[in-house]
Amino acid sequence: MAEKISNKSVLFNPFSKNNPVIVQVLGICSVLAVTVSLEPAIVMGMSVIAVLAFANVIISLIRNTIPTNIRIIVQLVVVAGLVVIVDQLLKAYTYDVSKQLSVFISLIITNCILMGRLEAFAMANKPWPSFLDGIGNGVGYALILIIVAFFRELLGSGTLLGFQVVPQWCYDHGYVNNGLMILPPMALIVVGCIIWVHRSFNKDLQDE
Repeated sequence: MAEKISNKSVLFNPFSKNNPVIVQVLGICSVLAVTVSLEPAIVMGMSVIAVLAFANVIISLIRNTIPTNIRIIVQLVVVAGLVVIVDQLLKAYTYDVSKQLSVFISLIITNCILMGRLEAFAMANKPWPSFLDGIGNGVGYALILIIVAFFRELLGSGTLLGFQVVPQWCYDHGYVNNGLMILPPMALIVVGCIIWVHRSFNKDLQDE
């Protein structure tokens, strides 16, 4: 029973209580860069989930055979290999989104969330908990990306997933899209608002 509770905590804590973006403040650069619209944010989130989950499992499986002095190099090689696979799949099946994400898919290799989880968790735990940790942290990261992209695309362009959702009569009566929302600084402001709301409902985080 203890193992099940532990696994549940490993999977679900990164969704909110220990979210890598709004609690640990990791992976902020990609949050700023790929959240102008929902589609690339969703694809980026799914890519990170896949890379993080499988990288955690691979590192966990070989953790006892990795020499301590080259463990970071081994982790980078594993992540780089998985990122190449993800990048090629995106180019094959979602080429337009792949072009929008551009270099940011490759920069998953240097995402501090991945390296942090590999070093802090996968190197010390068995494959199944490591897989759950990868899924949990990946989903926690993706959730913030999607929330930020939702507000930036809706308020900045009046669309969601490229579909017009603000009716034309609003524009006819003087409504104007907020052009500031599509600028990178607004991503940081939206993340700050999310952190504020999150901490308002989690009093235990306010003193940290």
